[in-house]
Amino acid sequence: MPRTQTPPRNPMPRTHTTIDSPYGPLTLVATGTELSGLYMVQQRHRPPEETFGAPGDPADTPFAETVRQLTAYFAGELTEFDLPLHLDGTPFQRRVWAELRRIPYGETWSYGRLADRIGQPTASRAVGLANGKNPVGIIVPCHRVVGSTGSLTGYGGGLDRKRRLLEFESGQQLPGLF
Repeated sequence: MPRTQTPPRNPMPRTHTTIDSPYGPLTLVATGTELSGLYMVQQRHRPPEETFGAPGDPADTPFAETVRQLTAYFAGELTEFDLPLHLDGTPFQRRVWAELRRIPYGETWSYGRLADRIGQPTASRAVGLANGKNPVGIIVPCHRVVGSTGSLTGYGGGLDRKRRLLEFESGQQLPGLF
């Protein structure tokens, strides 16, 4: 299972870089040497740019490895990310985000199933809110969560991107350009 760390009490410096992807530009944010954000253009709950820190070198840690793994993912060669993550959130949000990383590539779970998996079967709405605040889209695969009927519901990157990511992972579509 990929590594996830609890945020330290003393904030470390943040840096960021922007890369191209088949789903549009992605802003990668690092806290120290750990990835702490992956944001799409016009993403709901995208933090203000000034919180991303100074521009970073894409060749630095963790950006180079993140780019390598994302490139392999978009090429259909990688189905599970292994990156050191620094996820800022409440303990409940971090539990939801950790469980999201257990959803297998090419599969979807409902919000209710995710709530069951974290031991809070009546918390599907709270799970949905935590899912929407996921700071590291794609790598923490919040796009793999759907409504109880299998319908595509809420995605911070937009429902079209969610549909395209799910189609890509199921082998129905190449990533293409957004």
